Amino acid sequence: MYNNKSMVATEFIDDEEIKNTLKYAKENANNIELIDAILDKAKEANGLTYKEAAILLESDLEYIKERVFSLAETLKKRFYGNRIVMFAPLYLSNYCVNGCVYCPYHHKNKRIARKKLTQEEIKLEVMALQDMGHKRLALETGEDPENCPIEYVLESIKTIYSIKHKNGDIRRVNVNIAATTVENYRKLKEAGIGTYILFQETYHKETYEQLHPTGPKHNYAYHTEAMDRAMAGGIDDVGLGVLFGLNLYKYDFVGLLMHAEHLEAANGVGPHTLSVPRICDADDINANEYSNAISDELFQKIVAILRIAVPYTGIIVSTRESEKTREKVIKYGVSQVSGGSRTTVGGYAEEEKIDENSAQFEVSDHRTLDEVVNWLLKLGYIPSFCTACYSEGRTGDRFMRLVKSGQIANVCQANSIMTLKEYSEDYASEDTAILANDKIKSEIELIPNIKVKEIVIENLHSLDEGKRNFRF
Repeated sequence: MYNNKSMVATEFIDDEEIKNTLKYAKENANNIELIDAILDKAKEANGLTYKEAAILLESDLEYIKERVFSLAETLKKRFYGNRIVMFAPLYLSNYCVNGCVYCPYHHKNKRIARKKLTQEEIKLEVMALQDMGHKRLALETGEDPENCPIEYVLESIKTIYSIKHKNGDIRRVNVNIAATTVENYRKLKEAGIGTYILFQETYHKETYEQLHPTGPKHNYAYHTEAMDRAMAGGIDDVGLGVLFGLNLYKYDFVGLLMHAEHLEAANGVGPHTLSVPRICDADDINANEYSNAISDELFQKIVAILRIAVPYTGIIVSTRESEKTREKVIKYGVSQVSGGSRTTVGGYAEEEKIDENSAQFEVSDHRTLDEVVNWLLKLGYIPSFCTACYSEGRTGDRFMRLVKSGQIANVCQANSIMTLKEYSEDYASEDTAILANDKIKSEIELIPNIKVKEIVIENLHSLDEGKRNFRF
């Protein structure tokens, strides 16, 4: 029986409740009066229930789609302005004991070269990322208790934070590793991680178990309940995600929002981020074998409705998506994008030596970080390398209160300007630097608080003199 405060996976992600929700959504897909009421409610920026969001997803009425996209764009600007946070994945190891049928890291795959970075190799990877301009990383590993134990991950985090190369430093390390224990989550918290990210892949239990036939990940309950253990271990910020295309997208869409509601109800804080990857090719994985793939148009609609349903939550899209697709979903809801990404172990420091068949997935956007920054500036966005909230302890419920009240914009705009200035001074190409400095000048004039504006201008002068890492 459905209970959003329960800590039992099959109770807060209830199969019957999801099926009933999808049935209810289909019955009301053309109910203009109800849908208008839902969209009017969404204007208040307090979010929607999974049932309300399911109706919007089910409706194919052109009038409704236009309203959804318009409102999503409005709410995106209200909560995130024109800021886009930049990050990069860093793959530490591709050893894995699981049998996930959609991932080339599965233990039966003998075609890829298995590799685990040494601490010295991690240093080289991090310096390469710092030389691009990155300040925020997402650590990725396969699941292998022998080759990649928690102690290795903790040591790697310590190494990453210790590296100060030229003007570079990594200021936030987010972690995407397999579900683990409360004790291990506590260790990750003590190591200073930012967000703990774990993709559910699919919320449909039977399908989940079929897709994960062997290994620890086969345990649906242990995997689905991981975020509650992470929060019990003191991790404030967690990130949810599903791999669209593995299962029926409507089911997983509802499951994702149901999980978000559960975290809010049971722990007092909803997800810090939602990730929306789509399945794609990699080594022995052919995405065309999965009949549930979603179109670009549908993908944009999903992102837009997620933005409406959870307006306070960051939405992440990776280089799995093309430049064209990323441009559209940024407009309607995405607030974080990767740039210059490598999805292979050791792919940054020794890029030319890497066998691309060892990548976890094929990258669709191959542009450098500078090219992505340049592109965002031309589209009118501020590429932000800000990690101030993490550094200042604005995480968990403290962060959510600021976001929901709209007060976070008072610090985010200033911080994005200052971090863009750092990027412009240290890493940007000549063309990108010109665009960045022009953007900085125009954005300063939009800062409403006179005192904040004065401090930003003063800090920008200090940045010109070589000082770094200013933040509100």
